[in-house]
Amino acid sequence: MNETSWGAPSGTGYWGSTDRGPSPSLGGDLRPGSAGPVHEAGAAAQTRPMPIVPSSSGGDQDDRDQGAAHLRGPLFRDEQEPDIRPQESAPEPVPPQAPKAGKKSAGRDLRAAIGVGLGLGAVILASLFVYKPVFLGVIVVAVVVGLWELTSRLSERKAIKAPLVPLAVGGTAMVIAGYARGAEGAWVAVAFTALAVLVWRMTEPPDDYLRDVTAGIFAAFYVPFLATFVALMLAADDGAWRVLTFLILTVVSDTGAYAVGWKFGKRKLAPRISPGKTREGLVGAVLFAMVAGAICMQLAIDGGKWWQGLLLGLAVAVSATLGDLGESMIKRDLGIKDMGALLPGHGGIMDRLDSLLPTAPVVWLLMVVFVGS
Repeated sequence: MNETSWGAPSGTGYWGSTDRGPSPSLGGDLRPGSAGPVHEAGAAAQTRPMPIVPSSSGGDQDDRDQGAAHLRGPLFRDEQEPDIRPQESAPEPVPPQAPKAGKKSAGRDLRAAIGVGLGLGAVILASLFVYKPVFLGVIVVAVVVGLWELTSRLSERKAIKAPLVPLAVGGTAMVIAGYARGAEGAWVAVAFTALAVLVWRMTEPPDDYLRDVTAGIFAAFYVPFLATFVALMLAADDGAWRVLTFLILTVVSDTGAYAVGWKFGKRKLAPRISPGKTREGLVGAVLFAMVAGAICMQLAIDGGKWWQGLLLGLAVAVSATLGDLGESMIKRDLGIKDMGALLPGHGGIMDRLDSLLPTAPVVWLLMVVFVGS
């Protein structure tokens, strides 16, 4: 070890400056040409213990005090004296508690979810079987609120300005035209809605015009256009029962997927899109929906057969799952968990429409094929 490892400047020994003269306690050779007392002392200290100088020894008092102060500490920097001062013992870390085996979290407030679901069901049933136009108003309200949630999230997360006003007006027109004039009226309303989106966006600067109108047209097809198929089902003579069958199958499919997946789910269905969905849950959705479809087609639909209900239930389970995954993809791209917070335990309106919207055209088409329009 050299002197620089001690942190001392060049020409300075461990005891301080070498021009102060030899310390009487060290001795050493003072002849010319010798290494000097400090260097000899340093060399000797590496081979034998340093003698402790008693306080009564001769020499200058300052030198004795300085030497005693140095001798009380370690000679080299890598020598450590034991710390005999009492230290407060740090509290031992508490190991994390392992989750109890056999218990799973549902991931949401089930009481709130069930309460909101029952309330919505009561409103739907009352409006559906009392006066059809009232249920048509329920569809319009759901469409407008869903458009508001979607365009708000697009603006907040991606700075995409999809114009809400023409979308809300056009979406309302689609639903009413579909109920009153059938598919032809709905298509006319879709065309005018797209045109209104293009013109409305022209009132702002042209920056990102193509991006904004593309998002607006996507929103028009995703929410109100798909919801128009519910109005088309409602327009039939037994429209209330067709709509009720559509709602029951979709809800039963979601419930079966949730219950079976929560209890038995192990293999992920689409982990990069929706980690909570499992293949076992999809099997549960198919089984529950097929059973419910067979019962509803046999008992609720005029001219319906139970085997038609099996096919209808299978199609509903697939379309509802794809719709749920589709909205999960949108929410992942936006970096959000829910589209809104309007419904406690459910999220927003769009979080309840995600399975219903893509399922509506599937049920409408199969109903037309099986029992006519």
